[in-house]
Amino acid sequence: MPGALTCLLGLGLVLTLPAPNAAIPTSAPPLATALTQTERSLNEAIDRWDKSSAPPHDVTLLALYEQRIIQVLGERPTLARAVVKRAPAAADDVAARVDLKQLVASGPAPRVSPKIGRAAPALRLLAWYREAQRRFRVRWQLLAAVNFVESAFGKVRNTSTAGAQGPMQFEPATWRAYGLGGNVHDPHDAILGAANYLAANHGATRERDALYHYNPSRLYVDAVMRYANRIANDAHAFFRYYSWQVYFRTATGYRRVTGPR
Repeated sequence: MPGALTCLLGLGLVLTLPAPNAAIPTSAPPLATALTQTERSLNEAIDRWDKSSAPPHDVTLLALYEQRIIQVLGERPTLARAVVKRAPAAADDVAARVDLKQLVASGPAPRVSPKIGRAAPALRLLAWYREAQRRFRVRWQLLAAVNFVESAFGKVRNTSTAGAQGPMQFEPATWRAYGLGGNVHDPHDAILGAANYLAANHGATRERDALYHYNPSRLYVDAVMRYANRIANDAHAFFRYYSWQVYFRTATGYRRVTGPR
């Protein structure tokens, strides 16, 4: 099939990387195979990546193909159930995608163009999450999942309709109370502020309750928890999410605003 991964680098053979718009299978067995093979090859590419720099070309293309498969499954529940039976590791990603789509659909489409920037290097973000965990006892995977959902790790720079700003999306009054005197747009300061806020709401022991204070939506809580637990249970998951691209909601649907064309 177009965009399929035909062989393994470990055997000294050529890996066919999926093009940015590579075709996605439409039936469950080949789609489950494509997802499993993509994730396996993506994990191998992640292992080769120097994570103090931006994701390399192979990671970018493989992550995009994985992300597009998850999006398709999020739109087609019957197909998703059939694929998840064959590739159960995808269950949380699909469910989180459905939750967040429902959450976003409950509000108006943005009227402003997306403001996009570079995320801080993955290794630097990890160091900041772990610093925040040591200081506030909120697990780093939860902070990473919030960062992912709120701003795609700081790639999205827009202010929300409620006035929330920065990579962890703080409203001004909340930032004044919990931001520790830092800069809401600085990722290090924002991560520490988020950990401070979550800890103040018992985030070290009652994560779901703390997240509900952060955003009072069960859909939001469920999605963040799914991503946090996937990151906790899969050593590659954080780096896969970090390498996903930004899709922006418009009046006519979603469009990709970052990544290869």
